[in-house]
Amino acid sequence: MSEKITRIALWVLFFSFIAVGTAAAQTISLNVQDQPTGSATARIFNIILMITVLSIAPSILVMMTSFTRIIVVFSITRSALATNSTPPNMVLISLALFLTMFIMAPTFEKVWDEGIKPMYEEKLEITEGLEKAAAPMKEFMVRNTREKDLLLFTDLAKEKPAESIEATPLKVAIPAFMISELRRAFEIGFLIFIPFLVIDMVIASILMSMGMMMLPPTVLALPFKVIFFVLVDGWYMLAGSLVQSFK
Repeated sequence: MSEKITRIALWVLFFSFIAVGTAAAQTISLNVQDQPTGSATARIFNIILMITVLSIAPSILVMMTSFTRIIVVFSITRSALATNSTPPNMVLISLALFLTMFIMAPTFEKVWDEGIKPMYEEKLEITEGLEKAAAPMKEFMVRNTREKDLLLFTDLAKEKPAESIEATPLKVAIPAFMISELRRAFEIGFLIFIPFLVIDMVIASILMSMGMMMLPPTVLALPFKVIFFVLVDGWYMLAGSLVQSFK
């Protein structure tokens, strides 16, 4: 794995898309006493900006990446299996993070090459660097957002419909992307639920025909659900389908 992909992996794992990559690229000195006034001011501003990004990094992960769709689908799958807390939340979140890293790697590489790296090499001003860094994220979100959702938030923001991805404001792209992700996650979850619901109905019918009313169908159906999920190689199919569902 290249050095850039390694940086990208660290961003996702530690919820800091920008700050960790920066730390890997260069050493940031916190000593501003011996710096010229302008340089000291810029250094302080960079430190404040880095701390701000770190504080909102979890929200960025949820709002602007594939994480939302993946973790919702995993949660629905666990509910369909009726395994309560198995797999545990930590396992599902970790798997969702690694799949997010895999899906978002090309986008993160563009963010680093086009915005973050030139900005911290002082080839770009901070404002211009952040705009260029946001462009690949915006492109990813708009590609995976329904036009209907984009138009909804464009109307709510009282903006004119954007003629291109670059012209789409983030305040429109982010909420539209999030509700599109939730819709797709629920669509996938519905399809996952159907076979397990059929198993529940079959088991319940058998128990009723045998007069075993007091035995909960979910208890007897659980091993059949688990073995069915294993036989169809459920995690393989689920992970592959989720990755391929993104454009």
